[in-house]
Amino acid sequence: MLKKLLKISEPTKPQTPYQAVGGEEGTRLLANRFYDFMQTDPHAKDLLAIHPQPMDSIRQRFFEFLSGWLGGPGLFEQKYGHPRLRARHLPFKITAHQRDLWMLCMNQALEEVVTDKLMRRQLQASFYQLATHMINTD
Repeated sequence: MLKKLLKISEPTKPQTPYQAVGGEEGTRLLANRFYDFMQTDPHAKDLLAIHPQPMDSIRQRFFEFLSGWLGGPGLFEQKYGHPRLRARHLPFKITAHQRDLWMLCMNQALEEVVTDKLMRRQLQASFYQLATHMINTD
């Protein structure tokens, strides 16, 4: 009652990146657009070459990973356990060049899917840090 009289509102909860990209729908779109760019951008052919075809299951797993990584439901963890990304990628030779190709595709997807410029820049920085962590070969 006092809150109504004084017009005090509850503080708003900060939005997670998952919510900012559009929840499940936006996260799935981001994952799919990332792989769409990888499959169609001629610059990404070396990156595409290390991915098994068809990519349906990879797209789904990436969506599930992104869901939890962006602050949404931990779908990947529920199915597969902790992502252990670096360990999962050790069988593949990942160079700084491949990181840059990965970022090329991700930046294109982010540009298309994430309309908030600040959120997009924050995600680009976070993805770059994550992609750099995957480098395991000079």
